[in-house]
Amino acid sequence: MRFIDTEQTRGALSFDTVIPALREAFRGSATVPARHVHAIQSGNAHGTSLIMPAWSERGYFGVKIINIFPENTHQGLPGLHATYNLYSATTGVPIAQVDGDIVTVYRTAGAAALGADYLARADASTLLIVGSGRIAGLVAAAMRAVRPIQRVLVWNLRPAGADALAGRLREQGFDARAVTDLEAACREADIVSCATLSTQPLIQGAWLRPGTHLDLIGSFKPEMRETDAACFDGTTVYVDTDEAPTKSGDLLSAFEAGVLTPEGIHGNLHQLTRGERPGRRGDQEITVFKAVGSALEDLTLATLVYESVRDSAATTTGENA
Repeated sequence: MRFIDTEQTRGALSFDTVIPALREAFRGSATVPARHVHAIQSGNAHGTSLIMPAWSERGYFGVKIINIFPENTHQGLPGLHATYNLYSATTGVPIAQVDGDIVTVYRTAGAAALGADYLARADASTLLIVGSGRIAGLVAAAMRAVRPIQRVLVWNLRPAGADALAGRLREQGFDARAVTDLEAACREADIVSCATLSTQPLIQGAWLRPGTHLDLIGSFKPEMRETDAACFDGTTVYVDTDEAPTKSGDLLSAFEAGVLTPEGIHGNLHQLTRGERPGRRGDQEITVFKAVGSALEDLTLATLVYESVRDSAATTTGENA
């Protein structure tokens, strides 16, 4: 069994390869059982653990365990931690352990960009990032792989987090700045991308101008929300998978408010990538992409990492022989 550490995992991934790999995976077929969800409590600490298996005809079987502890932010710790084990789908033999944290952030930002590739305006150049965690830190690079992003606005509940992320993005060549007025930033943005663990609405539908694409990365549990129900009133809504309408507090709240029905969701990433749904239909349309994550994405990226590291090692061995 090969152990692939953090730096090797990160070094094997770039959005130039991640997004095409995800597109191909959603076009194809794989077995993705429903995730197992467990509430974790120890003393006064509360968290959630998700167990996410998937396997494919390519011969790989993988399982991710991801732990979500939102209160970690008060200790200066990330809210999400994950491990990923990859096995042979034909023998069950362990193949590799890959850094689950890196796989998670790259697949999540990559799937958001894949959705935007079908739903954001072709000329979208101003991006608003809501949040400043590890996933938020990759959203600009992911979106730039599919749209001509020139300007990035960053808002965070803790302004220091927004300042820090904006600084890192400037080092990457983005015209980036932290903002404190979330409504004004929403009204400027072509793409609004929320990557938070919020349980209270942050974005209001009244703030979205015609032509905006709203990308919702958080809210993978019923009690989590990043938007008010008006964000789904009269907008074109897509999801990553059919699990989203049963898991996301954003969608469940919109159903309860009567502004959206499950039948009113236009489609998912499988249908978009296969050309079975049209995606954006006009420049004035407000589009929404709600993702809760899929074990298919984790399997795709873990496989990508393993094969890259394996092939690199084989090449090096051959050269040294």
